[in-house]
Amino acid sequence: MYRKHQNGQLAIEEFHVPFGGTLDADNRWVIFSSLMPWEELEETYAPQFSPTTGAPAKPVRLAFGALFIRQRLGLTDEETVEQIRENAYMQFFLGFAGYSSKAPFDPSMMVHFRKRFTEKDLNRINELIAVRGKALVLEAVASLPDDDSDDPDTGSFEQIALDDFVKPADWPEDKNWGTLTIDASCTPADITYPTDLKLLNEARESTERIIDELCSQNSKLCKYKPRYDRGRARAAFLNVAKQKKPRRRKIKAAIRRQLEYLQRNLDAIDALTAAGASFSGLKTHWWQKLLVISELNRQQSILLYDKTRSMPDRIVNLVQRYVRPIVRGKARAAVEFGAKISVSVRNGFAFLHRISWDPYNEAEDLIPQAKKYKQEYGCYPERICADRIYINTKNRNFCTRNDIRLSGKRLGRPPKNPEISAAHKQQLSADQRRRNEVEGCFGSGKRKYSLDLVMARLAKGAENSISMAFVVMCAEKIRRLLRLFFITIFAWIYTCQRPVFLWKALRDILWLETEELLVTA
Repeated sequence: MYRKHQNGQLAIEEFHVPFGGTLDADNRWVIFSSLMPWEELEETYAPQFSPTTGAPAKPVRLAFGALFIRQRLGLTDEETVEQIRENAYMQFFLGFAGYSSKAPFDPSMMVHFRKRFTEKDLNRINELIAVRGKALVLEAVASLPDDDSDDPDTGSFEQIALDDFVKPADWPEDKNWGTLTIDASCTPADITYPTDLKLLNEARESTERIIDELCSQNSKLCKYKPRYDRGRARAAFLNVAKQKKPRRRKIKAAIRRQLEYLQRNLDAIDALTAAGASFSGLKTHWWQKLLVISELNRQQSILLYDKTRSMPDRIVNLVQRYVRPIVRGKARAAVEFGAKISVSVRNGFAFLHRISWDPYNEAEDLIPQAKKYKQEYGCYPERICADRIYINTKNRNFCTRNDIRLSGKRLGRPPKNPEISAAHKQQLSADQRRRNEVEGCFGSGKRKYSLDLVMARLAKGAENSISMAFVVMCAEKIRRLLRLFFITIFAWIYTCQRPVFLWKALRDILWLETEELLVTA
């Protein structure tokens, strides 16, 4: 059951602080609370529950806010609850009426919170935050002085801010506007580096544990255990795994041997179930892992005996079975294991376009992202800054038809006129510099917001963590912009009023010196 709450923003003066005083209006959690679309969040969150039956669910502001805090600070579920319990500003952000030293919920509820917000919901929330943030930034820009002020830098600063965020009202309808920057990356999952031999050894040990559990149901079932020494099986694995650079022939022999052990275990499990053993006595994760092991045995048999190195939907982890190898071709790691994401930066704000656990060609995303841009702004972007992999014939033709400048070298021979050639090179260099914007989003997400190692073990939890990272980045960017405009306004006031400040300071100094002379006399 879900009870709708009044998500109107609580005033800072109304927030009860037992130790006295009031909260600071410039605190980051106070600013974040004004950015969040709480009403729209509740419209998405409430239909997931029955309006009449069941225990009351946690309010949407508490659920989403806890996920936001966890992602922003890079905490665990347990530490997130402790930080909320200790911090009054976080409790204000979560909609509390006053400070409370009690834990707001059990840390295990974070798992349920992650399941209640889909990737589509978080992408929509990110767009709503960007729209609300733009309105706040434009309001801050409107508070700056006019262009005819004495300070020439202020007017140019305002014009740059307006051009970067909002399309001018008098912009022609048939003319493109803005910049779209796109790229793809991989968010590695928290798994060990997989090798075929290591996976088969882990599968063998797991099946041995399953056999022991099944045999414990009835003493008569022990006769179906496979007759091999488990210690020798592990020693055969370690004999090759501990070598620094084992030869390919030795690796193949060790894989073949582990496959034989694994096949014996799988046959024994079939015999045990035929003799009356039941999987109902096993824990859920064991029989789920058994299904993955069966598929792993099939894949590794094909790779070994068919002499091939390619396998669709290749399993690289027995627990996180949804993880696939993503070939990236980077210098540090040619292959990464995690979700592949496609990101677009639309006029300064980063948006997540796609999450896929299977590898794909990111060039397919250029046209859908350009259409998404037109849906939001009413026109196509003036230019698209992308990597070389995006510059194929299909994308070139699409950009040519819609009068979009696609970054990259032009087709055909270079022009004979050196001035035109130099202009083309300068334009290409500018587009490549602008493309660094999306690379900076990847770097910020991986260094600050835990995208370099996604710790969630479930696919839905990992997708939630990835999507939430871009929501946090958008909110953090808006907060920095608001702070920048505040500093700019303060600098302008100080610059314009500096003669008054100097005169007051000089007057005070003269008054003090006169007073000292009178006292001395």
